[in-house]
Amino acid sequence: MQQETHNAQQGSSKTTVDTDIEDLCVAVIRGLAMDMPQRANSGHPGTAMALAPLAHVLFSRIMTHDPSDPQWPDRDRFVLSCGHASVLLYSMLYLTGYGLTIDDLKSFRQLGSITPGHPEVGLTPGVEITTGPLGQGLATSVGMAVAERFLRSKVGSELVDHHTYVICSDGDLMEGISHEAASFAGHQRLGRLVCIYDDNHITIDGSTDLAYSDNVAGRFESYGWHVMPIGEVAEDRRVLQSAIETAKNDERPSMIILRSHIGWPSPHKHDTSAAHGEPLGVDEVRETKEILRLPEDQEMYVPESVLDFYRKAVAPKSAVRQSWESRLKSAPQETAELWKSLHNPPPRSWQQSLPIFATGTAVATRAGLKKCIGSTKQYLPGLLAGSADLTGNTGVELEDASQLSADYPAGTQVHFGIREHAMAATMLGASRHGGILPVGGTFFVFSDYMKPSVRLAALTHSHVIYSWTHDSIGLGEDGPTHQPIEHLMAMRAMPGIVIIRPADANECSQAWRIAVEHDGPVGLVLSRQPLEVLPGTSDPLENRTLENEGVARGAYVLAESEETPDIVLTASGSEVALCLQAREVLKNSGRNARVVSFPSWEIFEKQDEDYKKHIFPPGVPTLAVEAGSKLGWDRYATKVIGMESFGASAPGAQVMEKFGFTVENVSAEALTLL
Repeated sequence: MQQETHNAQQGSSKTTVDTDIEDLCVAVIRGLAMDMPQRANSGHPGTAMALAPLAHVLFSRIMTHDPSDPQWPDRDRFVLSCGHASVLLYSMLYLTGYGLTIDDLKSFRQLGSITPGHPEVGLTPGVEITTGPLGQGLATSVGMAVAERFLRSKVGSELVDHHTYVICSDGDLMEGISHEAASFAGHQRLGRLVCIYDDNHITIDGSTDLAYSDNVAGRFESYGWHVMPIGEVAEDRRVLQSAIETAKNDERPSMIILRSHIGWPSPHKHDTSAAHGEPLGVDEVRETKEILRLPEDQEMYVPESVLDFYRKAVAPKSAVRQSWESRLKSAPQETAELWKSLHNPPPRSWQQSLPIFATGTAVATRAGLKKCIGSTKQYLPGLLAGSADLTGNTGVELEDASQLSADYPAGTQVHFGIREHAMAATMLGASRHGGILPVGGTFFVFSDYMKPSVRLAALTHSHVIYSWTHDSIGLGEDGPTHQPIEHLMAMRAMPGIVIIRPADANECSQAWRIAVEHDGPVGLVLSRQPLEVLPGTSDPLENRTLENEGVARGAYVLAESEETPDIVLTASGSEVALCLQAREVLKNSGRNARVVSFPSWEIFEKQDEDYKKHIFPPGVPTLAVEAGSKLGWDRYATKVIGMESFGASAPGAQVMEKFGFTVENVSAEALTLL
């Protein structure tokens, strides 16, 4: 019987493994990779088939993970960036005991199953991040590596000492986000990040030669990565393990370049695009199983010997977890308290540190956010605040904060450079890792560069806070290229994210409280220009008991009419002040106007119907004012003063006047409605 000697999981001892059973394990993975798409008549078998030996090595030899506790904080993270190969991950999660069943595998890509077409975090035990949009997995893994290093610097390697492993594809490396993220990772020298590039030369359109001739090794070397081209060794488990063990001990992020053959050992479809994006077909599956010496007439074939092998391979990992739990229990009190505060919401007392701004003063809401963060950061030990180069402009510049760097991993100020997409993905990865509250900023118009990652944060209910500033045409001279028009509505259209556009600095303070305490992503849409602090916006904070009022309701009555209102004027952001001034003009005309500040549609939609009718009384006309697209306002307003074109380059006040955002125009439009 053949035998193979390899390093044990911790790399410090030798163990002898029966290669016959491991050969069978790899064959079984390949069988599952064929059967799941074939049964669903949909899916991607080829990559999973080619990478079966690699997955086997990672899950049984390399990674420290405990299927009995998938959320154990000090586990190694595994990211399948090429999420279309999800059958590979589902196979390994089933085999190693994460609670999946054969029936789950049979339900691949079916309605209500926990084995969807691409991996979804929160749905399938053992899935660390939702992947599918290519490049995202690689980029979010950078955030996981940042989080691991940051927390290790805070509490020590006794509690945080793990790696992040990524499998990526040609498509991942073609997408632009991979360039941004890899550049940032190399600059930060994230040595616990190990990426294996599946260089299989195939895309859905055909050979990668059609559109791709990058020198990947040279590219990643230029980023400062440890690059290991290991060639045609996709079937050699010893070489795969040795390469990964070498990579995990380097102080730089590592890129292992593996030449594989998609669909191997399919006799007619390996190395073809047909093996990439469609089932192999009944006859090809049968012939391939014959080559693999699997029962040709059995679907989802997993003998007990294979299950037994994997369950025994991962069983020692429970002891590693239990040892970690013992270390946590015996940690010094200061470390234990810090660990607790990193992984739990801040104490209720933190709200008392939120600033209150004096009525009548003028404060840009971006500056208000900076004051809010500075006043409360002592309660947020996991805070990582950064910006895509515009640090001083976005409100996320922390006073007296150290810069996060390769030499100082405990820094809380992150300079992402001009990499909005990678910033958003890194923030998402850090959030999914746990222990981190990421806050990142850029101009609102550049949220376009972030949107795929923001969408994944919304899809995964991840706690990420975005500071999007320069929120309207009011920013002025930079002109139409920098003035967001459609962005506010586009973000409101996205499920799963809360968007808040505060009217002044006090509403910004309330918004910061909501953002910190919310369990999903929050976008704060903030002004460049100073805004007058309005009467009434500080009340919920001054009283400290009215948490069901103000911004926390999404929309609220900021100024009531003296009698039953003839009209409701509503707005968000800087336009709320216009409504207050127009209210006085209408009062002089004998008209009663209620002013509703409307910072968050998403929060307002969660209120009960009685409250909604209280804010917008049936039968009373409503005029909405917002320096952005009118789209969608018809659900609340009778008429809208908004944008139907791009803006203009001029001082902000002039641009606002040109497009009708004046007291005179708001008053005139209100009177027209009446």
